Amino acid sequence: MPSAAAPQAPQAPQAPEPAAPPHRRADDGPPGPFARVVERNITALIARRRADERRRPARDRAADAVTRFAGSMPFVYLHLALYSAWIATNLGVVPGLARLGGFDRGFTVLAMAASVEAIFLSTFVLISQNRMQALADARADLDLQVSLLAEHEVTELLRLVRAMAGRMGVDEAANPELDDLARDVRPETVLQHIEAAERRAAGDGGG
Repeated sequence: MPSAAAPQAPQAPQAPEPAAPPHRRADDGPPGPFARVVERNITALIARRRADERRRPARDRAADAVTRFAGSMPFVYLHLALYSAWIATNLGVVPGLARLGGFDRGFTVLAMAASVEAIFLSTFVLISQNRMQALADARADLDLQVSLLAEHEVTELLRLVRAMAGRMGVDEAANPELDDLARDVRPETVLQHIEAAERRAAGDGGG
């Protein structure tokens, strides 16, 4: 007689696999206080930029519009078509345009028009560059003020931590290097050191 199969031991239930974290969508709300601060700062910067755009005079807007168009490919295509038609008409190389006659065989009018256009375009570009430089200077001043404020806050925090360490009897509180770190950095002093270092480097290079 065939032998009876041995009873199989019951299998332990397998633990369920951990669910994957849900993907965060771009339209989800901010996850925490830090993201709320970032979102608030971005919103404030965008609102300030739009307010500055509304306060801009019409002449600045016109200059920026001309500069944007002059720096685009449609501007290149337009001039390529105009100059090609002008040259082909005056040289008589296209049969359909030969009947117009060579009204500018020496291309004097074309050269004068190109020169006048270059003068105006250069002026518009300089106007836009001056405005962009003013915006860059304002952003640099803002960055400097934020950096100075952060440096002052870190210095005050270092003083507070050092005082706490001294009360707790921590030996590192007596570290002499903390005396220099606990002083506020004056920007004019830093600029003087930079200028002095540049003068020394220039003197060494010249010698």
